[in-house]
Amino acid sequence: MSNSSSTPQFLLLAFSDRRELQLLHFWLFLAISLAALLANGLILSAVACDHHLHTPMGFFLLNLSLTDLGCICTTVPKAMHNSLWDTTTISYMGCAAQLFFFYFFISAEFSLLTIMCYDRYVAICKPLHYGTLLGSRACAHMAAAAWATAFLNALLHTANTFSLLLCQGNALDQFFCEIPAILKLSCSHSGYRREIGLLWFTISLAFGCFVFIVFSYVQIFRAVLRIPSQQGRYKAFSTCLPHLAVVSLFVSTGMFAYLKPPSSSSPSLDLALSVLYSMVPPALNPFIYSLRNQELKDALRKMMTGCFSGAINCLVSGT
Repeated sequence: MSNSSSTPQFLLLAFSDRRELQLLHFWLFLAISLAALLANGLILSAVACDHHLHTPMGFFLLNLSLTDLGCICTTVPKAMHNSLWDTTTISYMGCAAQLFFFYFFISAEFSLLTIMCYDRYVAICKPLHYGTLLGSRACAHMAAAAWATAFLNALLHTANTFSLLLCQGNALDQFFCEIPAILKLSCSHSGYRREIGLLWFTISLAFGCFVFIVFSYVQIFRAVLRIPSQQGRYKAFSTCLPHLAVVSLFVSTGMFAYLKPPSSSSPSLDLALSVLYSMVPPALNPFIYSLRNQELKDALRKMMTGCFSGAINCLVSGT
């Protein structure tokens, strides 16, 4: 008997049993998702419409905003639905789709952050080769490789996880479908070991990317500190610090969630950490980038000014 017929649905972890707190969670998630959608949507529009942002970093920032939107849209709507309607169920196919898209967007985001680190390394340490190493074709190839690798990674994990024999019930100790929560329901030892091996392989690749990022920033900071003018150092740091902040937020929340000792694990702590790493980075990333990127701030200001002036002209002409 297949898992889809023996386990037609899963029970997700509820944030609270009290109706007042459930509604509070709904409004909180609604505010976070709207802020993330608005901020990332503005960045997408600004990068697409302003020719000053048609640069390699702007192109990768556009891709990063797409991954942030994907992460938010994968986990939050179901959590909002469950909190609003006081339910915890998710269908078997819905759970598989949620797991696939979550790991797809998370993997793509980390790959893009690694590529963006390479962009900063070339821009500061090898500026004369920037146009050659990061031409439009090279950027398109790197972005395509990031998305394709993320798709393959998510497909392998999803296919292997949902091929496991589940015999420990259908209650997940998580508010969305996640691999560790589903593995706890498995009684297939060979499939379990295979998925653990896949997870360690993915973690090893992610650690390799992390080492590359650390090594690149060591070289970047050494190069920046050799710049004679204070204004030049400030400009170089202002292009790197937003990326470094986003990487630190992404890595730290993921490490807290997945590498914490089992003795310190509890349902409430796991729930808080899962919200932290699945919802906070996508919501904060656009604000981090827009705070320090003067070109992006100028493009957003120009776009907002144009929208307001257009709306006023429409109102004046209508009257």
